[in-house]
Amino acid sequence: MKYTDNAINIITAKTYKGIGRAWINKMLKGNESVETVVSLLNSNSKQEELITIGDFDFDKKQIINQIEKLQENCDGLVAIGDKDFPKYRGNVKESERPIFLFYKGDISLLDIEHSCITVIGLLNPDEKIKIREQKIVAEIIKKDVIIVSGLAFGCDSIAHKQALIGGKTIAVLPSPLNNIMPAKNKILAFEIVEEGGLLITEYYDEHKSAMDLSSRYKDRDRLQALFCDAIILAASYAQDTAERWKIFGQKLDSGARLAMGFAKDYNIPRAVMYDQKLDVDNPMFDLNRQLVTEQKDITILTQKSLDKLISKVKSKNDNNEKNAFQPGLFDYD
Repeated sequence: MKYTDNAINIITAKTYKGIGRAWINKMLKGNESVETVVSLLNSNSKQEELITIGDFDFDKKQIINQIEKLQENCDGLVAIGDKDFPKYRGNVKESERPIFLFYKGDISLLDIEHSCITVIGLLNPDEKIKIREQKIVAEIIKKDVIIVSGLAFGCDSIAHKQALIGGKTIAVLPSPLNNIMPAKNKILAFEIVEEGGLLITEYYDEHKSAMDLSSRYKDRDRLQALFCDAIILAASYAQDTAERWKIFGQKLDSGARLAMGFAKDYNIPRAVMYDQKLDVDNPMFDLNRQLVTEQKDITILTQKSLDKLISKVKSKNDNNEKNAFQPGLFDYD
């Protein structure tokens, strides 16, 4: 497992009270000496007692012991200041910029020089949604664009599996690499790595509570947005779908909604799979319909608009340039 002393310093610093991503992104550039890190912590943290260099070194050893347990499941750890630490896309505030990543597979896939499109959606798409999404992903990988998604059931899995047919894909996890979530997608995760893809996560330990796990899923959704040049929503329920359609006893996921919200905040180009004639009465397209109605900078995918989106991603054009609003969607058999 590869990691630098700098990466361990970054993780150790984050374990102290009052120290989060915003503080580290503001105060540290990476590769500072332990003495410098400790001095900054003492002047900025909310610790009740001063941290000594001995304290910091002891805590570093504890962190190393923890991450070494990932040895068989993790290829490495990169942090801000490391040569291989990837650059995020878009305009991201300090509290949401990543400071370290654990990875399995080819970390270079996250390099800014590579073109990446995130494809996300709900957990239980119907067969018609699956076919339409597969066609979109197939078109994307033809142009050597990497597919990013969250390894969840449904639309995420469809995106990863289709990308593996001749392309590369990156899975963003809400869990440590020695405990793939969802567990039933472990085989898919292994296949992604075997085929030259990548798994990434910000976590090396298990979640402490249901609230902690929920927060980790939210962070996963954020990473899906900040490591892509564009994001595509295949299909998703909206926040009020259960109430609107009187759907009870079923989990209606919100991860896609959060990821699309992050992408908007970061000025990442957003697109949706939607056909007014086909999808107007389908609750699985509630979020797509809502986004199209409320946000005019959303691209509705047609063959023409998808080609334009891919070309824009490939050429690294200005992310603030608006895509044309084009109704309709791919026909399917």
